[in-house]
Amino acid sequence: MLDYEKKYKNKIVAGIDEAGRGPLAGPVVCASVIMPLDNIIEGIDDSKKLSSKKRDLLFDEIVKTAISYSIVEVDEKTIDQINILNATKLGMEECLKKLKIRPDVVLIDAVKISTDIAQENIIHGDALSYNIAAASILAKVYRDRLMERVDRIYPQYCFAKHKGYGTKLHIELLKKYGPCPLHRKTFIKKFVV
Repeated sequence: MLDYEKKYKNKIVAGIDEAGRGPLAGPVVCASVIMPLDNIIEGIDDSKKLSSKKRDLLFDEIVKTAISYSIVEVDEKTIDQINILNATKLGMEECLKKLKIRPDVVLIDAVKISTDIAQENIIHGDALSYNIAAASILAKVYRDRLMERVDRIYPQYCFAKHKGYGTKLHIELLKKYGPCPLHRKTFIKKFVV
């Protein structure tokens, strides 16, 4: 997982990833992180390959160990206005700006953003780059925790269970109760009239 980082030896490398491009509800969350390469955290991998418990443990370790990190939410209203790809790019650009240290290079999972910082866009980067994988964990855990909190506000949708994704249960509840303010109107058109 360090091949890309080693390629940029003696440079400050950041990784960026997102969580929540596909759900019917809630924000897309982007994270950027600069991890030290002399203090590798065992177990960091693409967040989708890890259990929820493992992600939670790694999240806390990444936050403690990172040289710098940032997490940005782009809400459902913005997603509806500018579309999910542009909302993702906006979030990635913002989280890059919020890092306390300006990186020399940014590694991004498959998306090209507008920045004057050198970037490398890596297909399946969250499985190939240590920094992108760490960012994927930060984004995923942050978003999951957010959806667990909003479950207390809108318990009828069971957000803690499906995290806003278009599961059978979520679609059934959406049809039964109609949308709440967290639903992405452009994503739910075919489920609600």
